[in-house]
Amino acid sequence: QVQLVESGGGLVQAGASLRLSCAASGFTFSTYAMSWHRQAPGKERELVAAISSTGGNTNYADSVKGRFTISRDNVKNTVYLQMNSLKPEDTAVYYCKGYIYWGQGTQVTVSS
Repeated sequence: QVQLVESGGGLVQAGASLRLSCAASGFTFSTYAMSWHRQAPGKERELVAAISSTGGNTNYADSVKGRFTISRDNVKNTVYLQMNSLKPEDTAVYYCKGYIYWGQGTQVTVSS
């Protein structure tokens, strides 16, 4: 069956970095665009970053441009989100998505 398993979340101080990973299985990973989304308490889920199937195209939410980088490894069937210069407002549960499938989420908490 399809699985998307996120990892790499945690509690960090403002200004720190984290790298999220999402390992995919059960579908043809290399043929699908992938994306990262986040949901903060009391807010709607929002798109953070997306990457095309080959990795050649990416796009980002304005709030993370210049700080976050999405990448993928089509051999390892994994998509990454490198998050630098983290801010308290980045605190949320982060989810990866591929096609119609969602991971279970990983918590990122940034303290001030």
